[in-house]
Amino acid sequence: MLCIIQTSSDTYFNMAAEEYLLNSFTDEIFMLWQNDWTVVVGQYQNTLAEINLDFVKEKNVNVVRRLTGGGAVFHDAGNLNFTFIKNGVEPDFQRFTMPIIEALKNLGVDARFEGRNDISVDGKKVSGNAMLVSGKRILEHGTLLFSSKIENLSAALKTSPLKFEDKAVKSVRSRVANISDYLSSPMTVLDFRDEIMKYMFKNVSDCVNYSLDEKDIAAITELRNSKYATWDWNYGKSPDYAFSKTVRTSGGNVEIHLNTNKGVITGLKIYGDFFGDNISHFESQFIGCQHSQTAILAKLNEINPEKYIVNVRPEELIAGFF
Repeated sequence: MLCIIQTSSDTYFNMAAEEYLLNSFTDEIFMLWQNDWTVVVGQYQNTLAEINLDFVKEKNVNVVRRLTGGGAVFHDAGNLNFTFIKNGVEPDFQRFTMPIIEALKNLGVDARFEGRNDISVDGKKVSGNAMLVSGKRILEHGTLLFSSKIENLSAALKTSPLKFEDKAVKSVRSRVANISDYLSSPMTVLDFRDEIMKYMFKNVSDCVNYSLDEKDIAAITELRNSKYATWDWNYGKSPDYAFSKTVRTSGGNVEIHLNTNKGVITGLKIYGDFFGDNISHFESQFIGCQHSQTAILAKLNEINPEKYIVNVRPEELIAGFF
């Protein structure tokens, strides 16, 4: 088993690295890695329905879609991630996570497998896991909340699901805790990372160190730039959804209803107690526009909404689209 400590904290590079290692190697792999501030959404989720867009924008939080299903999670420097890639085995969360659970027990933490895919301590979730079967290889990865800022986790994932109507998989929030709170002796998250890897080498007979070489890094960087760092993958791949929101503007209450396909607006209706003219023409100009803040604001500035809705400003109206 190739054992990798990935030192890059670049969100998009790390997600690309998992796909590259899954598809370009035949070896079994264990990897430990960390991301900068990031919301990671599941393969089948509606990204906008899972994130607190205002918080994400204000704090410059990365947003990325992963290969595996399941719910959205928040990464920061206090979170350690692990990845197992194995050959020809049955998908089984409990079996995959057992080395991690035993490593935690070795540190004096009474961890246990609970539910469908969680590791918990004292009834609180410290690790969520997800899995992908690709041919004869399985990728299983999970989070390890070590010293994360729980308040940021909650803020980044605090959403208003009533705005969205879709069939996307919704995240289920759980009570969470940090592993560091259960250690008898303090350590840093990097110390913790090294202890997990040390346990693997001691208890898995075929572990060997591996570092990404120049060829690996070049291939991963290409995948990062062409897929994982793109709007098309992170937002455009969201299932079709309907969105609605009412916003109060200087021109009155404006109620926005829109439909999307692959993150692109396919239908828009606007209602409210405002004064205006030719609203249907205003609505039609958004068809084919990305449902993203950058694209919507550019369109609002281009067409000047005050020509259609009296006294409304673009910076007021954009809030109604998200």
